[in-house]
Amino acid sequence: MFVYNMDNEVSLSLPRPKIDAEPLFKLVNQSRQQLEPWLPWVSNMKSVADEEKFLIDTMKHFGTGYSLNTIILFQNQPAGMISFNKFQSMDQSTEIGYWLGTKYMGHGIMHRSVSGMCDIGFNDYNVHKIAIKAAVENQRSNDVAKKAGFHFDGSFRDAELLSDGFHDGNVWTLLEDEWKIQNKTLSDHFE
Repeated sequence: MFVYNMDNEVSLSLPRPKIDAEPLFKLVNQSRQQLEPWLPWVSNMKSVADEEKFLIDTMKHFGTGYSLNTIILFQNQPAGMISFNKFQSMDQSTEIGYWLGTKYMGHGIMHRSVSGMCDIGFNDYNVHKIAIKAAVENQRSNDVAKKAGFHFDGSFRDAELLSDGFHDGNVWTLLEDEWKIQNKTLSDHFE
């Protein structure tokens, strides 16, 4: 298994479709009520086979350099997923997408996962900018972006089509030089 460790609790792993499909589907199923309002794909995820097909597709996208999807592991158990949805070569940017199982919320797992993805994006993929987009009403997702040091760029009207219709969306971004300053400040603090 290819794993990127953030700390002794949280790591990111490339999906193993045949192995990871069942536990991820169970997690989506247990968290449906909390996920469906913000993630339209949840209503289409109806079986382990659907999850396995999705994971196979994400690995194909990884192989072509289109995107990077990882499983969030908390204490070596699948807790959710986080991804670079698409790499944009024209402006060297990408967008982070994520979800977390309900039983794992409130432990700082997503904040650590976003930090890990920023490290991967800026250091391994040489992106210049990483964005997080969230419906204005999705307080948890907006809080993740803010806590991770992303800059609030603004809101866009009818930017997200969710299960109950269009919602205005917030855009948060972090630039490579801002990330370097944040990391230097953190490393200076711990020396």
